[in-house]
Amino acid sequence: MVVEIEGVALHLAHPDELNVRWVGQEELMRQLLAAWMVVSEQDLPMNPRLLGKPGVGKTTLAYAGAKRMGREVYILQATLDTRPEDLLVTPVIEGAGRLRYVASPLVTAMLRGGIAILDEGNRMSEKSWASLAPLLDNRRYVESIVAGIKIKAHPQFRLVTTMNDDASTFELPEYIHSRLQPQIYIDFPERDEEYQILKENLPFAEDRILTYVTEFLQQAHAADERYTVRDGINIGRYAIKLKSLATERAHETDALESSILATLGEEALRYVRRNRPVTS
Repeated sequence: MVVEIEGVALHLAHPDELNVRWVGQEELMRQLLAAWMVVSEQDLPMNPRLLGKPGVGKTTLAYAGAKRMGREVYILQATLDTRPEDLLVTPVIEGAGRLRYVASPLVTAMLRGGIAILDEGNRMSEKSWASLAPLLDNRRYVESIVAGIKIKAHPQFRLVTTMNDDASTFELPEYIHSRLQPQIYIDFPERDEEYQILKENLPFAEDRILTYVTEFLQQAHAADERYTVRDGINIGRYAIKLKSLATERAHETDALESSILATLGEEALRYVRRNRPVTS
C-alpha cells in the first residue's frame, strides 16, 4: 500500500500476524488496555512501558491486547544500531537515480491507526529516542528528515514499548522516561497460570510433561533464577522430540532432563524434580 504525504509517496509495511494468546494474569491486560483508553475529547492515550525479565510474555501481552481491540499490529525490533530513519522512513534506491521511501512498521501504524510494539526499546540510543519525542506527547507526530515530511498520528494510533529488566544498554533520557508511562511490570506467573501457558503453547504435550516442566520452573522461580516460561516451552518441546525417538515411556524423564541440560545448562539440573513422572 502507498500513501502520499506532502507530495512524497510512502510505501507502507505489512501488519504482523502472530499465533499467540494471553493466558491468565488478566490484571496486567486490564492495566494495558486502560493506558490506551481515551475517556474524553480532551484526553490522550498513554504510551505504556512493559517491563520484565526476558521471556515472561511482554510482547505476547502487547500483541494480545492490540488484538482484543481489533486493531492491526506492527512490531519493530529495537537494536543497538537502530537509527532514527529505521524508526521512521528509509530511502531505498529504485532504478536509475530514483528513491523509494519506505515507512517503518511504527510509521505505518501511525498512518493506519494501528498499534505499534517497539520491542526491547532500552536497546536504542538517545538519538533514536529523540526522533520519537514529539510522537510521545500531545503533538503526536514525527518528522522524517530523510523524506522531508511531517507525519501525524491517526487518532486511533497506540504505542507500547517492551523493555527487559536485565541490562539496559542505554539509560532512557528523562524526557523520554516521563513520556513512557505507565510502567507495567510483568513477573513470573503463578503455578496454575504457568501450567496453562505451557498447555496453550504445547497442546500436543502429555499432562505429565507439562506438570514436570511447571514444577521445574516454579522451583527455579522460588530460587530467584531467571528461567522463564519461554525456557519451559523450549524444554517441553525438545523433550517431546527426544522422547519420540525412544522406545519406552521410562525414557520420558531422561528426555526431560536432557532437554533441561541442552536448553539451560548443567546448573539448571539442581531444580529438576526428583520424583519421576509415573510410567505405568
